[in-house]
Amino acid sequence: MQPLDLVRAPEIARPGLAWLNVPAPLSLAELKGKLVLLDFWTFCCINCMHVLPILRKVEEAFPNEVVVIGVHSPKFAAEKDFENLRAAVARYDIKHPVIHDPDMLLWRQYDVHAWPTLVFIDPHGRLIGKSSGEPEPIHLLNAVRDALENFDEEGSLQPRPLLLKEEPRPATRLLFPGKIKKLPGKEKLWAVADSGHHQIVLFDDHGKELRRFGNGERGGDDGPAEKASFNDPQGLTGDEAFIYVADTGNHALRSINRQSGEVTLLVGTGERGTLLLNHFQPARGRALASPWDLEIKDKILFFANAGTHQIGALDLEANQVRLIAGSSAENVRDGEVLNAELAQPSGLAFSPDFARLYFADSETSSIRYIAMKEGCVYTLAGTGLFDFGHVNGALDQARFQHALGLCVMDDHNLAVADSYNAALRHIDLVQKQVSGLDEGFTCADAVCLPLAEPAGIWADGPHRLLVSDTNNHRIVEVDRTVKTTKTWV
Repeated sequence: MQPLDLVRAPEIARPGLAWLNVPAPLSLAELKGKLVLLDFWTFCCINCMHVLPILRKVEEAFPNEVVVIGVHSPKFAAEKDFENLRAAVARYDIKHPVIHDPDMLLWRQYDVHAWPTLVFIDPHGRLIGKSSGEPEPIHLLNAVRDALENFDEEGSLQPRPLLLKEEPRPATRLLFPGKIKKLPGKEKLWAVADSGHHQIVLFDDHGKELRRFGNGERGGDDGPAEKASFNDPQGLTGDEAFIYVADTGNHALRSINRQSGEVTLLVGTGERGTLLLNHFQPARGRALASPWDLEIKDKILFFANAGTHQIGALDLEANQVRLIAGSSAENVRDGEVLNAELAQPSGLAFSPDFARLYFADSETSSIRYIAMKEGCVYTLAGTGLFDFGHVNGALDQARFQHALGLCVMDDHNLAVADSYNAALRHIDLVQKQVSGLDEGFTCADAVCLPLAEPAGIWADGPHRLLVSDTNNHRIVEVDRTVKTTKTWV
């Protein structure tokens, strides 16, 4: 923790700033006698997501002595929308107060330069420290404990509960669904990562729910379908015997036996892992970092390791893990797979001939691919960490905004869930053009809502698409032949 001069902390209860999870804004004077942790974050940021469970442990350990306040400092245009933040607070199950600072006033007042950054304010309202990046959980807990003991000895600590008013989570059949994938087999079945319910859901081809896997509680237990537990699963894929799950909150990959429903850990320890290495490592005891999506080829499970900006692979027969692409530096840089730079890869899709592994590189708003035989990464659209927008046209001019999902419609066409633009986009690989995929479509049912941060998309041939409309908690079927959309769930 970087020490600061003991100066008065800038006021956080500023006019015009909206708050969540409290009945009214909190001033530093109201928080006198407590240790205050300001968490400067933005809801796209994977490192910010990693900090949330660490802060939850601090809040649980010191409920009356410490108050954590999130200061939401947006990177993307969509993150400036208060309703999008409200959905993110519910999606991440954030229970502490959150300030929406769309113009980054407090960011500047507190001289913050990176996401995430923690700022520490003592019980007298003075700045006592600042720390950027992901804190080590034990070190942060120990530092907070030591500080509280000192404040208690000097008589400045005034423990008391904080009155909260948590944002309600919708009571819907699906809750913030992530990816949707079609499963191989004679019967056409679809699997959905129902991340808000910590479950995987199986549907038939008409949208009828057939089965759920997971007990619905946040956890990491293996076992039968009704007893096993997941933690914010985001991605999945499958073969004829298993559904494979990117159990994102557990930093793990899991399998579900399609016949018995038994859930089994494949790789992961439940803790956030370090970068993937360019050699095979035993899967047992290997920690991953927020795996976000999966694809499979010949018993090799490819995963987007969003937390280290890499793509890895698990050999299911040898039970070994290795790096496929990404140096772990966060940027958009093409070239040889080990030197290429990625930025929070969040969606995977193989070409029909498995020659290309396409991926949505969300933090650079890029659509990219790995040329598998050549061993190189190439970018179709996207230019930098802070370059985004909603621009159609030639690939080198097109812009996306934090796209999370993509799929292959046929040899020459991709569909993209352009999440923060709340849109579906079409990439013509032959013409090298981007266009709006759902423009001119009509709604064929009573649930006619605009998309809200769609995170998953998958194709059933070139004309039918299933979309995880995440913030609307539903699956949308898109029929390109008759240009209609309808709600499944």
